[in-house]
Amino acid sequence: MAESTTYRLLRQAMAELRPVACIYGSKRREICPIILGHSGGVAKALVYQFGGESSQGAAGARGWKCLTLSKIRHAHMIDGPWHDGPGPHGQAQSCVADVEYDVNPASPYRPRRR
Repeated sequence: MAESTTYRLLRQAMAELRPVACIYGSKRREICPIILGHSGGVAKALVYQFGGESSQGAAGARGWKCLTLSKIRHAHMIDGPWHDGPGPHGQAQSCVADVEYDVNPASPYRPRRR
C-alpha cells in the first residue's frame, strides 16, 4: 500500500516528536499523532488534539481523536511541546486495527515498524 504525503508527514512527526497543525472537517486542529496505520484498508491515525477547534467548538478541541488521513488537509509540523494525553494509557484503542507505528516504546499493539 503506497504511503500518502500526509502519512509520511505524520510518521516523521512521530519520529521527531513534533506536533502537527492541519485542517480536518473544516476545522483547524493542532495534534500529536500517537498511533498510525490502517483499518479496513483506510489510513488512520489516533491523535491527541491539544489545540484548535473541533466539531464541538473550541471546548471540545482537547482529547483523543481518530482521524482518517484522506480527510486531513494542509498538514505541517509546528514548533512546540509534544502532547500525548493525560494520565496512564491503559485503555485499548479501536481506531487503528493494523498498527504500523506507535510512539509508545512499550506498545501492546506490536507495530510492524519502529
